[in-house]
Amino acid sequence: MVDRHPMWKDLGMDLETHDQLCAVLPTAFGDVYLSQENRPEGMAFWDMVVADVHGIRPAELIEEQKKGRKVFGTFCTYVPDEVVVACDGIVTGLCGGSQFWVPEGEKHLPADVCPLIKASLGARLGKTCPFFRIVDQIVGETTCDGKKKMYEIMAKDVPMHIMELPHMKRDVDVARFAQEIALFAKNVEEVTGNELTAEKLAEAIDIINNRRKALARVYETRKDPDTIPISGTDALLMMQIAFFDDPVRCAEMANKLADELEQRLVDKVSVFPAGTKRILLTGTPLAIPNWKLHHIIETSGAAIVCEENCTGTKFFTNLVDDSATTLEGQFQALAERYMKINCACFTPNEARIQEVIQLAKDYHVDGVINQNLKFCTTFKVEAPALEDALEEAGIPVLNIETDYTDNDAEQLRTRIGAFVEMLGE
Repeated sequence: MVDRHPMWKDLGMDLETHDQLCAVLPTAFGDVYLSQENRPEGMAFWDMVVADVHGIRPAELIEEQKKGRKVFGTFCTYVPDEVVVACDGIVTGLCGGSQFWVPEGEKHLPADVCPLIKASLGARLGKTCPFFRIVDQIVGETTCDGKKKMYEIMAKDVPMHIMELPHMKRDVDVARFAQEIALFAKNVEEVTGNELTAEKLAEAIDIINNRRKALARVYETRKDPDTIPISGTDALLMMQIAFFDDPVRCAEMANKLADELEQRLVDKVSVFPAGTKRILLTGTPLAIPNWKLHHIIETSGAAIVCEENCTGTKFFTNLVDDSATTLEGQFQALAERYMKINCACFTPNEARIQEVIQLAKDYHVDGVINQNLKFCTTFKVEAPALEDALEEAGIPVLNIETDYTDNDAEQLRTRIGAFVEMLGE
C-alpha cells in the first residue's frame, strides 16, 4: 500500500494520533466485513476503498485541487450536490462515525451532545481526518440545534456556509428553500470562480439523478421476499462511501453491483439461510465507520433488508424533475425534491411514519428496529409516535438508543436476540 504519510503531513495532520486510528480500522473492518460468507464480488470495490479510506479518495481530491477545483464538505442530505457539481466543484461527506474522534470534540462541546456531532468536530479540530483538512469550504445546515452550535465553533477554523432549512413543508416553505438554494448557488460561484448556468445545472441534475437510480437498483433487489442477495452490512458500506465518492463512479459501481444482485435473484443465491428474519432499520444516520448495529443484528439471527435513514433510502429516494430550463425553475425543482426527505427535524412529520410503514411492507420485513444515537432529541421524541403507528399496523418494533462505544454491545446483542426470537413465535 502507498505510504500516505507525506500527504497527511502536508495537510497538517496529527500523524502520531492518526496512526492510532489507522492501526485499528483494518481489524475492525475485517471482523465486521471479511467474516461474512458468500459476499457479492462487486463488493471488492468498496473493500478497496475502505482499505485505504484516508488515502485513495483524499489523494484524488488533492490532485483535483491542484487543477483549480474546490472541495465542499457537507454533513447532510439536504445540501444539494447538484449545485456544487454544476460549478465544477467536488462534494465530500464529513460526518464522523467513530468514537475515536469524540474525546477531541468533547473539549469544545458538552458531553450530552450526540456522538456524530462531537466526532465531526473532533475530526476537524484534532487534525486526524484528511477529508476535514482538504475541504475548501464546509456547508452546514440548520437541521438540529446541536449541529448549528457546532458549526459556530468549526467556522472559526474553516470557511463555512450555512443553509437555512425550513422545518415545515408548506408551499411557502418549499419556495423559501428554493431561495436558500439560490443563495447557496451564489456562494458556490464565489468559491469556485465558475458561473452557474441552467445548462450546467441540468447536466449536474442528471449526474446526481443517475447516482440515485443506481443506488435504488441495489435496494430494489433487497425487496425480494425469498432471497437476500446482499447483507445489510455490505449495503451500508456502499451507502457510506457514496457520500464522498465521485458521483459518476459511484453510479457505475452501484450499477455493476445491481447487475450481480439481480442475477443472484434469478439464481436464488442468498447470503442468509432461508427463513432468516427480515429487519428494517430506521432512525439516526450511521456515518462511516459506524458498523456496530448492523454487525450485531446480522450476527444475531436476522438480516437487515432496508435502512430508512440518511445512510439509506433518504439519500436516493425521489429524483429531481429535470424538465425546467431556467435556474429559477431548477432551484424550485431541487427544493421540491429535497423537501420530500422526511427527517425528524420537521414538524409535523407524519410523512416519515407513513414512509417507514410503507417500506416495511415493500421490503417484506418481519420487524423494525428504530435506533437513536444518544442525545439526538428529534428522533428520540418521535420514537413513541413511530412505535404506536407500527404496532397499529401489526409490525413489531424494537427501540434502541446507543452511541459509538462498544460498552453496550452485549446488552444490545441480548435485546436484539430476544427481539429476533420473538419474531419467530
